[in-house]
Amino acid sequence: MWKHRSMSATALGPALAGWLVLGASPATAQEGPQTVTLGEAIEIALEQNPTVQQAENSARLGTLGVRQQQRELLPDLRLSTVGATPYASGIERDASVSAGLSTSVEISNIYSTFAGIEQAQIDEQGGVQDLSRARQSVTYNVNSDFLTVLEAQEQVLVQQENLRSEQELDSQIQAFVDAGRRPISDLYQQQALTAGAELAVVQAERGLLVARMNLIQTLQLDPFGEYEFAAPEDMPVTMRAADLDPEELSARAFAQRPDLAAAELSVNSAQQGVRIADSSRWPTLSLTVGYGADFISTNQVGFFDQLDQQRGGILQLGVSVPLLDSTTGITRERARLDVENAQIGLENTQQTVATEVQTAYLDLALAEQQLDVAELQLRSAELALETAQRRYDVGAGTLVELTQARASQVGAASALVNARYGLVLQNRLLQYHLGELQPGT
Repeated sequence: MWKHRSMSATALGPALAGWLVLGASPATAQEGPQTVTLGEAIEIALEQNPTVQQAENSARLGTLGVRQQQRELLPDLRLSTVGATPYASGIERDASVSAGLSTSVEISNIYSTFAGIEQAQIDEQGGVQDLSRARQSVTYNVNSDFLTVLEAQEQVLVQQENLRSEQELDSQIQAFVDAGRRPISDLYQQQALTAGAELAVVQAERGLLVARMNLIQTLQLDPFGEYEFAAPEDMPVTMRAADLDPEELSARAFAQRPDLAAAELSVNSAQQGVRIADSSRWPTLSLTVGYGADFISTNQVGFFDQLDQQRGGILQLGVSVPLLDSTTGITRERARLDVENAQIGLENTQQTVATEVQTAYLDLALAEQQLDVAELQLRSAELALETAQRRYDVGAGTLVELTQARASQVGAASALVNARYGLVLQNRLLQYHLGELQPGT
């Protein structure tokens, strides 16, 4: 765990700061940069990410599918009216009007109907699991891009600090040359190193600019806006490889990965599809109930009296027995193949989950070792640089020795920044592969 500093656009160097100001709209430039924290970035991405939006729509469609299947159990209700004026050999005959109300329902193939309802409910649950995994994926991607920006900001600071040191050494050597204590070649060599340090700052700033634009794209923000991405005060490492059991990690992932749960639900849904396909062999029993009345224009009885006198109803029971249906066998075979494919997909997902978790565990252990080594290397490089600087100051060391020591120190400082953020990111990645990286945690 370590403390972090956020960096504003003006601290990134004139070129980068100028780009951000020129790229912003007048209103944005007047209001100043918009500060975005990691939590806010995740919220923004969850609201605007197209994948999450599509998953939300799919979940809603699943809910509508359940409601549609449930309504298959309800009878339909129809109101019909018919008016007719028949003609025969050019002679107009009596006009008539009929009106009726009828309802019908299939009462036999309840097995298929309930299988369809259960399949729709399973698909609805699968949509919820897909949405949960999509939200986890976006959360991890934002964490990754945000950490990349923070790391790039610190890498800029490392190179800026190196540039200041090179500039100070430049002035020191100039004084030594003026006093005749060092040859002019040392000054020329140091001026070249200072120019190289200036280039390193520009390259680091460009890396930060690219990282910022990637994050802006992930968040679907205005690419011409001005933003300041604020680092958290503390980013704890919640998992240590020594405290984890690889087998237990796999069990945790199998119990809580939403995509694995969605794959299992796909198998169950396909099995319900087999039940629906098998039910097509069964007879269908339907019941129709109707009630209506007639009116004839030439009848001397009044309109409402006719409707009252000529009322009638119908009760109809129908049976349909499938004798020859060339598509039934194909439908059943397709349903069974869907089950087989879903099972293959489930097994593949299980294999992927196990591989991802074990790889993330090994990478976490490696990241911890890299951080330990980077800390040791930086301490050694700083001591070596201090010694080389003292030797050069008293004329006992050469500029080559000092240059090599400074390059080692800068490289070690940069490697330490990379190792710190790498460890945090590996923690987030393991949480993601375990299905535990939730928005807001």
